[in-house]
Amino acid sequence: MSIKIGDNAPNFSLKDQNGNAVSLDSFLGKKVILFFYPKDDTPGCTVEACNFRDDFEIYEEKNAVLLGISKDGEESHRKFISKFNLPFSLLCDEDHAVAEEYGAWGEKSMYGRKYMGIIRSTIVVDTEGKVEQLFEKVKPKDHSKELLELL
Repeated sequence: MSIKIGDNAPNFSLKDQNGNAVSLDSFLGKKVILFFYPKDDTPGCTVEACNFRDDFEIYEEKNAVLLGISKDGEESHRKFISKFNLPFSLLCDEDHAVAEEYGAWGEKSMYGRKYMGIIRSTIVVDTEGKVEQLFEKVKPKDHSKELLELL
């Protein structure tokens, strides 16, 4: 990963599922959980997002904001949110610039084919905008519980 614990989290502005600009620095004073995931409505991503949904109230109680980031566009994000009743914003990183800046973009392989894509990873940003924790190669099933233990 290109960023390290203790670094200032790179600020960004991305559109959410409704076309509204969301910037990281607008959440100063709250913990922000940036979870990078490969694709809306795919098996692993759905498991991860639904676990976050099921634990959402606990994140709110802990003053934490969940933001999902993938290459998908607004319409895809809206469908994913609607289908699974997701209570948090999904951000569109269509040119994968933010994923690259956060070290969540790289070579992957599926069925022997190599390609570039989002590597499932999570960055926890503290209330002052610094990187507090990094999770690489996240396992979707247990990730929300793992994060809540940290918080």
